[in-house]
Parts: sequence; C-alpha cells; structure tokens
Amino acid sequence: MSKLILLRHGQSVWNKKNVFTGWVDVPLSQEGIVEATNAGEKIAGIEFDAVYTSVQIRAIETAMIALAANKSDKTPVVIHEEGKMAEWTTIYSETMKASIIPVYRDWHLNERYYGELQGKNKAETAAVYGDEQVHTWRRSYDIAPPGGECLKDTAERTIPFFKENILTLLKEGKNVLVSAHGNSLRSIVMFIESLTEEGVLKLEIPTGVPLFYEYIDDQLVRVV
Repeated sequence: MSKLILLRHGQSVWNKKNVFTGWVDVPLSQEGIVEATNAGEKIAGIEFDAVYTSVQIRAIETAMIALAANKSDKTPVVIHEEGKMAEWTTIYSETMKASIIPVYRDWHLNERYYGELQGKNKAETAAVYGDEQVHTWRRSYDIAPPGGECLKDTAERTIPFFKENILTLLKEGKNVLVSAHGNSLRSIVMFIESLTEEGVLKLEIPTGVPLFYEYIDDQLVRVV
C-alpha cells in the first residue's frame, strides 16, 4: 500500500513574530529548523517516490531538512521544468537517474494569500479591527481578508492539483511527501477526510508534525 505524508513547514521567522505571512517568502526560524529535523526522524523509514512542495522557501527548506535524515539511499533532487535549468540539470547516468527522489514545486500548494494583511502583526491588527473580525478573516471558510483568499478559494486550487498529481501517484502505489502550509494542507485534509465546512474550521495542523495516511481500498486512511 502507498503512503502519503502531509507536513506543514516548521516555524517560520514571521510565525515567531506573530505576523501574517501568506505569500511573503520568509525562511524558517531556528525553531523551525529543529522542527523540520524532528519531522525527518519520524519519516526516516519511508522510501519516497516523489515530493511536492509549494514554491515558498519555508516549505522547500522543511522538505529538504526532513529528507536529510531519510534512511533511503535516494537523493532528493529539485526538478526544474523550464528554461536553461530544465536543460542543464539533465542527469546523464541512468543509475543516478533511478536513485533520485524528484522534488516538484508548485504554486497551487502555496499558503493562503492574506492580501492586505500580509506583513501586519496579528495582535496589532486585532487591536485595529477587533478580535472578532480578525478571527473571521483567519478562520471563516468563505470570508476572505481584504484583497486576499478565503479557505474556499485556497481549496479551489489545492484540491484539483492534489487529485491530478498526488492522488494519481498514490493510486500507482507510490509513496509521496507533501511539504506545504497550514491552510493549503487544511484544504487537502478537508478533501481527504470529507470534512464539512464547519468541521474544517476546527482543524489545526501544527508546524513540523507529519500527518500519516495510507492508500487502502481506493481511499486514504489516516494512520495515528
């Protein structure tokens, strides 16, 4: 049976500073690096056939740090699909080509776009707009922050991508690691576990903690 691991990136610098991040491309904090390392130890025994990340550095860092502890002899290699990088990263050894874990980056897995909240401190924003309004922007399923995405918008890009790319590999018996973000992963878990709009609002995905699934009898089952 194939395995799917969903991994929210480790704590970022702006997570630590309590700032709305969204699509702003900030790196992991020192704590985030430790979280990614610990996550790697938990998934070290799984031989992955493919890795998917967002295009944001905190998700890419998390995947690569976690894979550094993997017991497989395979090497994670970022796949470039356009321009000179696509041409000049060609592997000419069939032996080495067979011993890589392809790492694909795609914007469909990016964090929810927070629009005009990006770069603002969460506590200070609540002081201006009120706790209830900020809570609505953060946790509502279909109410977006000014100029940004709601969770419903995020799901409209993550779920089709998941079905077309990741679920296809799982059906083929492949093991897949997805390193992404709190809201992009919440929307995917909503699909996998058939959560209601109300149910997904209660879902919390902590940084650096892998979620384990197995593909059994044509469905994904959470493994505790």
